[in-house]
Amino acid sequence: EDELGNDDAIMNHESEQSRDVDMDILENESNKSDERDHPSIENGDSGNHDTANHSTADNDGNRDTGIAEPTGVKAMMKLLQSTGQMTTLEPLQLNNTRRAKQDIIFFNRVPKVGSQTLMELLRRLSVRNGFGFHQDRVQRVETIRLSPEDQAALSALVSSYEPPGVYIKHVCFTNVSEFGLPEPIYINLVRDPIERVISWYYYVRAPWYYVERKIAFPDIPLPDPKWLKKRRDWRSQASIYVFFCGHHADCLPFNTDGALERAKRAVEQHYAVVGVLEELNTTLTVLENYVPRFFEGASDIYWNEISRYNPINKNAFKPPVMEEVKDIVKRNFTKEIEFYEFCKQRLHKQYLALKLPDKP
Repeated sequence: EDELGNDDAIMNHESEQSRDVDMDILENESNKSDERDHPSIENGDSGNHDTANHSTADNDGNRDTGIAEPTGVKAMMKLLQSTGQMTTLEPLQLNNTRRAKQDIIFFNRVPKVGSQTLMELLRRLSVRNGFGFHQDRVQRVETIRLSPEDQAALSALVSSYEPPGVYIKHVCFTNVSEFGLPEPIYINLVRDPIERVISWYYYVRAPWYYVERKIAFPDIPLPDPKWLKKRRDWRSQASIYVFFCGHHADCLPFNTDGALERAKRAVEQHYAVVGVLEELNTTLTVLENYVPRFFEGASDIYWNEISRYNPINKNAFKPPVMEEVKDIVKRNFTKEIEFYEFCKQRLHKQYLALKLPDKP
C-alpha cells in the first residue's frame, strides 16, 4: 500500500531510468526570474486565458499578421473540422454519466490540482441543488493504493450513501462495479504536471501548512530542517495518472507506458468528466451540461462566490520558477504530460460536442 503523510501530500515513486531533479534549484534560482506564478484555481484565477491577438515580431524581425494561431478548444475544433469529425460529434458519445447505475458522484481527488476548490464548489452546490455531501476525514496518513479487501470496503461505503450524493476522497481509481455494486459517476481534475509538482514542493514546506497539521495532530513532530532544505526531492514526486490507473501493481512504475495506457482507458470507460485546471471556464461548462443534476449553477457560484471571496490554499511562500528549471522537470515527466494532454483533448471534444453558440 502507498500512503500520503498528509491531506495533500504526494505518494512516492522512483524511476530507475529517470534523472534526479535537483529541486534545490527551485529555491536558489527562482528569485532570478520575473515570471508570474501559473494561475490556479486555489488562487481564485481561472487559468482559462485565450491567446491574445496582438502583433509581435518573430526572431527574424518579421511582424506577424496579428492573428494568433488557434489554441485549446479552437485548435481542437480546427482539427475535427479538417477530418470531418465535427459534424458527427455528439455529447451522448462522450458522456459516461448515462452509464452510471447510481446517482452518486465519486470524486477521487488528485492533490494540488485545485481539488479543494472543486470540493468547496460541490459543498455549496449540494445546498443549492439538494444532494448529500460526504468527504473522507483528514487522515494522519492517507492511504491511496488499497488492498482488494479495502477496495471492496470503500466501494460499499460509496454505495451506502443515499442518492443523490457525492463522496470525496484522495484515493486511486476504484472500480466499484468490480465488487458487484452499481457504477457511480466518476469525476476528477488534472493540472499541468510541472506546475503541480512545483506547487506541491512549496506547499509542503509552507509554515502555515505545519500549523494546520500540528493543530489536527498535536503529537506529530515538526519537520527536520534538513528535509526543508532537501536538495534532491525526485522520489517524492507523484504521478497524476496513478490516481486514474488504479490499484494494480502495473500502476506503480513512474512515467511508463503501461500505467499511462491503463489510466487513459479508465478515463475513457468510466469518468464522466475530467476537468482541467488551466481551462476552468470550459471545465465548468462541461460539468454543467454533462452532470447537470449536480452541477447546475456551478459557474455562477464559482465566479460570484468562491473566486471572489474565498481563495483556497494560496501560497505566499511559492516564488516564481525559471523556465530552465521547468524544462529539467519536463524531461522526466513525459508520460505525465502526455496524460495531461489526453485529458485536455477529451475535455475539448466534450465541450465542442455541445455546439454552444459563440458568446458575443
